[in-house]
Amino acid sequence: MKILHTSDWHLGKRLDDFSRLEEQEAVLQEICEIADNEQVDAVLVAGDLFDTFNPPTEAVDLLYKTLKRLTNNGRRPVVAIAGNHDSPDRIEAPDPLARECGIIFAGYPNSRIASFELESGMKVLNSEDGFLEVQLPETPVPLRILLTPYANEYRLKTCLEVENSEDELRAVLQKKWEALAEQYCDDKGVNVLVSHLFMVRKGDELPEEPEDEKPILHVGGAQAVYTENIPAKIQYTALGHLHRMHRVDNNSNPVYYSGSPLSYSFAEANQKKFVLLVDADPGQIAAVRKIELNSGKRLLRKRAEGMEDALDWLSENQEALVELTLVTETYLNATDRKQLNKAHAGIVSIIPEVTNPDSSVGNQQKQIDLSRSMEELFHDYFMHEKGQEPNDDLKNLFTEILAEEEQ
Repeated sequence: MKILHTSDWHLGKRLDDFSRLEEQEAVLQEICEIADNEQVDAVLVAGDLFDTFNPPTEAVDLLYKTLKRLTNNGRRPVVAIAGNHDSPDRIEAPDPLARECGIIFAGYPNSRIASFELESGMKVLNSEDGFLEVQLPETPVPLRILLTPYANEYRLKTCLEVENSEDELRAVLQKKWEALAEQYCDDKGVNVLVSHLFMVRKGDELPEEPEDEKPILHVGGAQAVYTENIPAKIQYTALGHLHRMHRVDNNSNPVYYSGSPLSYSFAEANQKKFVLLVDADPGQIAAVRKIELNSGKRLLRKRAEGMEDALDWLSENQEALVELTLVTETYLNATDRKQLNKAHAGIVSIIPEVTNPDSSVGNQQKQIDLSRSMEELFHDYFMHEKGQEPNDDLKNLFTEILAEEEQ
């Protein structure tokens, strides 16, 4: 059985003023082509399908079209769970229609998948809270999936009946998983766990969570579930939440974060992105192969020594999105900023690093001169706070506000 593992699509996410929708369309197209070319039997999407609880319409359209294509006309089950960025109710809302296509949504840790059977031969064999066993059209052995979508404190209490105790959280999850594995996961099928959790090997240093991510599972201080909590009968664990692809524990059956398909913050600058292809046979250790994704723009950080260095580097990296730190003797003026933005359309932010700040206008003004105009005072304040001149749009907005106040 071949399983494709992906996660953290974050559809609808922007990088400051830059839309990533076109890149997301391209990388999801690439993932669909990989699924077809590799002839995978099932697809697991381990949470954070959207970037917000209320995603834009184009992000919703892209999700459904992609999942529908991944099902290969109902011959390939696609299982997608909610992450901490997703509304579980929104994720489960299209369930009756999605099941008719072979798409299986789970929003809560205790979600129960309704039984269904498709003409393709796909069929739900067993289902209970947090568990699904499905017969695949092209594979004689069943696929058993332990489902644990993201759970905040409230969901943990209501779905898993857990109190605010770190040890109890892990114990409750382990007890639930063990009971399901003992009942359903023998060596006559392929057994996997798919979850959106912060998981580490016990004793390891906690990895950094992505920028813009709220740390998850902070119940009574709990930050991580341990790989030792996974039942031994689980042959592969498909995780979402961390954006860097990596194996969590080399001493157990494979436990992997697939990572995000695109770099979504400059903390992920120059990071390669992957999907994971899992080959699994009943009773055997799963083999995992990473497949690099090539769509989407690179995110690059550059520390430039002066304008000339910055302009030369920008001309050589036109296809990237850029965070530029510019080392200069004085603060940037409007002319410098215009020159940089003209040289590269993908500058997300410019961070000035001033080596001689005492020469700047903002620091020469030691006292506030109330005889000056409001526009001049605003200019000096902005220079003092931000280290650069306000742009024309900001100055025009300030002038409009002044005009409204005077009416």
